[in-house]
Amino acid sequence: MRLHVGCAMWNHAPWQGRFLPHPLPPGERLRSYATWCNAVEGNTTFYATPARSTVESWARQTDPEFRFVVKLPKSITHERRLTGAEEELRSFLDAIEPLGPRADALWIQLPGSFAPADLGTLAGFLRRLPRSHRYAVEVRHRAFFEDERSERLLERVLAGADAEWIPFDTTVFFQSPPTSDAEREAWTRKPRVPLRSRALTGRPIVRYLGRDDASRTIEGWRQWVGAVTEWLREGRSPTVFVHTPDNADALTLARRFHDEVRARLPELDPLPEPLPTEPLTLF
Repeated sequence: MRLHVGCAMWNHAPWQGRFLPHPLPPGERLRSYATWCNAVEGNTTFYATPARSTVESWARQTDPEFRFVVKLPKSITHERRLTGAEEELRSFLDAIEPLGPRADALWIQLPGSFAPADLGTLAGFLRRLPRSHRYAVEVRHRAFFEDERSERLLERVLAGADAEWIPFDTTVFFQSPPTSDAEREAWTRKPRVPLRSRALTGRPIVRYLGRDDASRTIEGWRQWVGAVTEWLREGRSPTVFVHTPDNADALTLARRFHDEVRARLPELDPLPEPLPTEPLTLF
């Protein structure tokens, strides 16, 4: 029984020297992060397809049980809107091939303008994808959350490809006005959609955004601790990503989430022990 937890990145300046050794060469940063968490969001691939040699380095730094949820490039999802992007898709799939089993799901994040009327496009795109990968879709149009018929239609499209629906839970974040610069910036960028907590497959994925106040973040994830515990009891294998606006404490919060689930399920496999931030000495 294994719960995977992680953050939105593996290299974040506020972590250096505090949680992760500093300085670290680029080829060791992910390895160090992977002693804290056993999953990571692959957000950088949204902006550009990485070189295959870069992905080979990611694979070398992680064991096969580590999970990447890798985002498709925006050229496919946002610019071409899943149409006529065969060349870009081939390049992306070739680049990430070295991850092997670490590529837990390819993440199709769709723009807020991608509406229920576009579901035929999504269905056709999913049908054309190779079955060698798992897929997970994140939608941001409010109709998918507020209109029951649109929700059912999307679930039907995803079920046809055995694809998961990734919820991005921002409900706690938007409960009260921002109190820091990072929160004010996130306030203008993050999607405001209703909470969704239903899993469609055996490997659900959750993205949770808390606040820069750790206590509020922890209080806000209570229902996710319960949902994830039930998924594990059902034999599912979930992945949960913990975000805060500044992400300064995201590493410790992700581990705290894992600890809270493990308190309910002691048989859950523990996370690895983090490496010390300073080299070990004899004195």
